[in-house]
Amino acid sequence: MTPQGSQVLTDAVAVEEPLELRLQGGPEPLTLAVLMRTPGHDRELLLGWLVSEGLLPDGFQLLPDDENRNVWHLFTPEYARLAAGARLGVSSSACGVCGTGSIERLAIRAGSPVWTAETVNPELILGLPQRLLAAQAGFHATGGLHAAGLFSARGELRHAFEDVGRHNAVDKVVGHAAQHLPLTDQLLCVSSRAGFEIVQKGVMAGIALVVTVGAASSLAVETAQTFGVTLCAFTREGRFTVYSAPQRILSKRP
Repeated sequence: MTPQGSQVLTDAVAVEEPLELRLQGGPEPLTLAVLMRTPGHDRELLLGWLVSEGLLPDGFQLLPDDENRNVWHLFTPEYARLAAGARLGVSSSACGVCGTGSIERLAIRAGSPVWTAETVNPELILGLPQRLLAAQAGFHATGGLHAAGLFSARGELRHAFEDVGRHNAVDKVVGHAAQHLPLTDQLLCVSSRAGFEIVQKGVMAGIALVVTVGAASSLAVETAQTFGVTLCAFTREGRFTVYSAPQRILSKRP
């Protein structure tokens, strides 16, 4: 609708549906999580979520429900550990985990990511958002999806995923990489701002360099500084801001 009048058109919108993960292998099925997400690559999403929560078990099976595409089952002999450590509840597509004491809880579960590659050229970082945008077919169609991409230290796009939730897109990237390649010396680029949950997921996955198009929150910066993650935000219009661990980025100053 415009000041000049209105038209009836067909519009593409981003899909958002709940995804339930049920824990099996104990006295009774237990709902581990309900994630509001864009359907597609659900296995990767759930694997990434389990990594981010520190719950990925050994010797497990992750299988879709036969009758409901929005339900998956996690079969594991570690039922008791996962049931005790799970953060039960609904995760919306707008926000991930946050809250008082989150950094302290994260410190118990994760170590500092390792980076052994050479320093990264600033021009490489500046080019990541545009390379990610080129892989965002869903965003171009709907304007309603975030994206996360994993890049090599040379700027090569390994893979990218989209979702209505920025943290879901990161989980899909991490879940895919957990099956196919190590995350050491990989760069994570996200099309959104850097909230705590983005850095938290990077820490749990062992990613040492995180780049976002939007702003960084205070808790994201504090978390990156605590764990030695190089956090770059406001990566647009030929500039970016480095909030922590700048030694991984080549400086052109004399």
